[in-house]
Amino acid sequence: MGDVTVVLGIGAAVLLISVIAVRVSTRLGLPSLLLYLGIGVVLGESVVGIRFDDADLTQSLGIAALVLILTEGGITTRWSAVRSSLRLGVALSTVAVAVSVAVTGTALHFLLGLDWRMALLWGAVLSSTDAAAVFSVLRSLGVGARLTGALELESGLNDAPVYIAVVLLASSDQISWTAPLLVIYELGAGALIGVALGYLGGAGLRRAALPSTGLYPLATVAVCVMAYTAGDLLHASGFLATYVAALVLGNARLPHRADTLSFAEGLGWLAQIGLFVLLGLYASPSRLLDVLFPALVAGVVLTFVARPLSVVLASLPFKVPWREQAFLSWSGLRGAVPIVFALIPLIQGVEGARELVDVVFLLVIVLTVVQGTTLPFLARRLGLVKAGEAQEVQVDASPLDELGAELLQVHIQRGSKLHGVYMSELRLPTGATVSLVVRSGKSFTPQPTTRLQTDDQLLIVTTEEVRDAAERRVRAVDRAGRYARWKGETGD
Repeated sequence: MGDVTVVLGIGAAVLLISVIAVRVSTRLGLPSLLLYLGIGVVLGESVVGIRFDDADLTQSLGIAALVLILTEGGITTRWSAVRSSLRLGVALSTVAVAVSVAVTGTALHFLLGLDWRMALLWGAVLSSTDAAAVFSVLRSLGVGARLTGALELESGLNDAPVYIAVVLLASSDQISWTAPLLVIYELGAGALIGVALGYLGGAGLRRAALPSTGLYPLATVAVCVMAYTAGDLLHASGFLATYVAALVLGNARLPHRADTLSFAEGLGWLAQIGLFVLLGLYASPSRLLDVLFPALVAGVVLTFVARPLSVVLASLPFKVPWREQAFLSWSGLRGAVPIVFALIPLIQGVEGARELVDVVFLLVIVLTVVQGTTLPFLARRLGLVKAGEAQEVQVDASPLDELGAELLQVHIQRGSKLHGVYMSELRLPTGATVSLVVRSGKSFTPQPTTRLQTDDQLLIVTTEEVRDAAERRVRAVDRAGRYARWKGETGD
């Protein structure tokens, strides 16, 4: 019992310190993952003295954390915001990955004298961008939806092909001509599994009359974790299945959607904190100086050659302006994913894998400091930051089963075109009405002449038949204003 008490106390203290670190990192302009890694290093053998060197357990917990991080990323990604970036995002997560692996591997073969298979393994491990880092940094920059959407999709999708490449290269088996076919099958099957479970899960949650609001977020996350399990058991990409299922569920008409988003976001933070602290605890700072030279060589090749070239080739069909290409090239943020993937060859006993783990750990720290702190400056210099960039309106739904109705809770975000719209101009479908407005902590019943303002919260009562149409109308006015229909905006 005493050991459990100590473990719980240490865990709670680490969690509280990590939460406070988010605020500190924001003020300092540093990504919070660096502070989490630092906490782990301090707790480790070099400072406090906690010895932890179990690579198998670290990888298992790392995979579990990545599943939860991908779940949070998919659930909180609005399809309407990334739909226009889908083709570019897919290209960055497939074509760009292949180019990055090839270029980095070739350069390291000649510069560091690595054999071809090990050089390509280094390239594969380093080619994956980190979903946690991308989601936390980009969503606060105010960059246009096209770039943000493409990078979010890339970071959510590229874990799958990179994981397959690392497993193939770390294996002692010969790579046959069927390897590309295997990759295509695993990605295709993973995507199908994710779509199927996402739609089935969404339909089931809409029809389930669960006795507690808190059960809906739990069930939603459980469906996403099941998608990973189903993908892995069917020898498909579990990572891709997880992200796609989460993306489908996050954009489905879920009851208590805002509660689900908040729960998923909190779970994502917990997974990030736990993962980075664990990796910091596993690391051995005393060995990092020994890999400084190969790490710097790999970092220069990756950052200034492989990443820019892969972005240029992947974005060629889409006529992306050079400023946006430059931003995409510098936005290849690394984090926990490369470290977790580097543990795969170590567990399989690949010669030189320990050096790879140390190189990746050092590179994550260096590149995060360099890229993470300069990304906002670069975005402003390239003229890509849009002042007052609107955040999409938040709509939550609560079912009223006995009445055959639903409540929509709408929060008008900064930059929304709903600001300044008169209630009579909202033109909700028959069967839906705004019953209450909360403004500056005070609630009142709106009149046709009531004018909406930023930060207003609306309570819309709607019948089940027109619920979807009411939400589409609110989203259309949010994006295009009172003349949304004239501008062709439907809110889909």
